Amino acid sequence: MVKFIGGPVAGLSAGLTYLESVLLTVAGMMTTVVIFSIIGRAFSRWWAARQRAQNKPVFSKKNRRIIKIWKSFGVVGVAFLTPVIFTPILGTIVAALFGASRRQIFIHMLWSAVVWSALLNLMVFKLGDIAFRYF
Repeated sequence: MVKFIGGPVAGLSAGLTYLESVLLTVAGMMTTVVIFSIIGRAFSRWWAARQRAQNKPVFSKKNRRIIKIWKSFGVVGVAFLTPVIFTPILGTIVAALFGASRRQIFIHMLWSAVVWSALLNLMVFKLGDIAFRYF
């Protein structure tokens, strides 16, 4: 969430309108989704080899949580939680690793980015106006 909220905060600081900030936040997330959906499986293989070389456990608490979310909700659940819990990079790699098609990844990450971007930008723009009055 910290990374995804950076877009709305930067948009407000730069003097962008609400719509411009929403569009740029969505564009930022979708750029990451496009890049990592293309290289997602190769990146995950590289990461797994790196983890094995460092003798790190395969199943951590975080990995178990991700698998539980995937089994319960699939690509829709991962996409929904990507902006606020995962990062666009991790969410895309998880979806690609579990076998979601690029088309599914793009569609679900896009609606998720639009919804969360609109909501978080609204919060930042409204709360930002209130904060500027007092500080």
